[in-house]
Amino acid sequence: MQTYTGVVYPFQCDAMGHMNVQHHMAAFDQAMWHLVRSLGYSIEVRVTRNEGWADVRHDVHFLRELRSGDLFCVVSSVVECGTKSLTTRHRMLDSNDNLAATDEIKSVYFDLAERKAILLPDHIRNAACEASAKRMFDRELTPLA
Repeated sequence: MQTYTGVVYPFQCDAMGHMNVQHHMAAFDQAMWHLVRSLGYSIEVRVTRNEGWADVRHDVHFLRELRSGDLFCVVSSVVECGTKSLTTRHRMLDSNDNLAATDEIKSVYFDLAERKAILLPDHIRNAACEASAKRMFDRELTPLA
């Protein structure tokens, strides 16, 4: 599932001339929100029930530079669902579908007031487990050497 699209602006580039790490992470973070929305999470839940997400692990791999003016997108999938957490994979592609970066994120469902992990709501867990089993949001991509 495509979860984010963007363009690299000059202010997003570092001294090496490519998109800085902080902007990769921002794109992956925004992609994650679109993915959990597709699984049934809504921002209203944060407001009414004070429930949300906390990332506990990111495993990022940078494979190809993105430079100012490059168009890119993020394609996301569910890798694994637990009782309180999701593991998701996010792949950043340039406009030619070349793999630029990946991020595998483990996120726990979180009680924002108590500051602790809680059980995933059934509808989210069911959708995530189905997506993981079917790889319905996954797309095979291979990095270029």
